[in-house]
Amino acid sequence: MRQQRTVQASLFDRFAGHEIGRELNTMSQWLDEHRDLLGLVARDLSRCAVKATGRQGLPAEAVLRCALLKQYRQLSYQELAFHLEDSASFRAFARLPWSWSPQKSVLQKTISAIRSETWEEINRTLLANARQAKLEDGSVVRVDSTVTAALLHEPTDSSLLWDSVRVMVRLLKQADALSGGTRMAWRDHCRAVKKRARAIQFTRGRPRRVQLYGELIKMTRAIP
Repeated sequence: MRQQRTVQASLFDRFAGHEIGRELNTMSQWLDEHRDLLGLVARDLSRCAVKATGRQGLPAEAVLRCALLKQYRQLSYQELAFHLEDSASFRAFARLPWSWSPQKSVLQKTISAIRSETWEEINRTLLANARQAKLEDGSVVRVDSTVTAALLHEPTDSSLLWDSVRVMVRLLKQADALSGGTRMAWRDHCRAVKKRARAIQFTRGRPRRVQLYGELIKMTRAIP
């Protein structure tokens, strides 16, 4: 059966005096004060099959802490596996069992088993604690999340300029319709702007791209 916590921490666990080491130490202390969150993670990990014999899987505490390390430092699973083996501060924070160095596949399997509902509960607990300590009221919070498919194109500079021209032209047409026949002096550059934006997308030479961007910006500025 998978354990919730590392039964005995190593005497050699230590955090570096660097700013990152101090931050990890503070995060570790907060997690120790909210050990009830481990039950949520353990419940999610129970879906991962663990044999009754042989080596047990990573404790729920280590999985949660490894997941937080990954998000905190914006690491890939391969990079996380390296830092857990190489960094004393990372190992101290992760509370890995002695001599364990989990591989990329193990980290990916266990961390991805944590459900979105569990992360939401962890975030709620963190936010409630921040409110109580008067550090953050939670009115505006920016978080990183897993990228998912959406009906949005990649926001390149050229495409954003093209979008802005399309929106401005649409608004100008609506304004003309409301003005009762008194048309404002403006020109529709949508086709030309679209042509330049697509040319930039498929042009590889820097001199030509610079020229196209200049033309695109000039046309964008020409819209009132």
